[in-house]
Amino acid sequence: MNKAKLIETIATKTGIHKKDVEKVLDQFEQSTMESLKSNEEVTLTGFGTFSARVRAARMGVNPRNPDERIQIPTVTVPKFKAGKNLKEYLK
Repeated sequence: MNKAKLIETIATKTGIHKKDVEKVLDQFEQSTMESLKSNEEVTLTGFGTFSARVRAARMGVNPRNPDERIQIPTVTVPKFKAGKNLKEYLK
């Protein structure tokens, strides 16, 4: 399901206009990204928790030249941990 389909589904099930649903979803995305950027977790009880984790720097192999080693820098990546309700629903 892509974003447009999600907006359409929510609008249909709730009776709210698509433009309003899109504004809410866009604000949710923006607020979540801002929270993760400032190292805060976003928890939706029962659904899951979004967080930011730091992946340490490491040595890797250059795919164009397998004999060459390259340094892969430290990077912050998003993480999602499913909540209890979501896990049970999918079983």
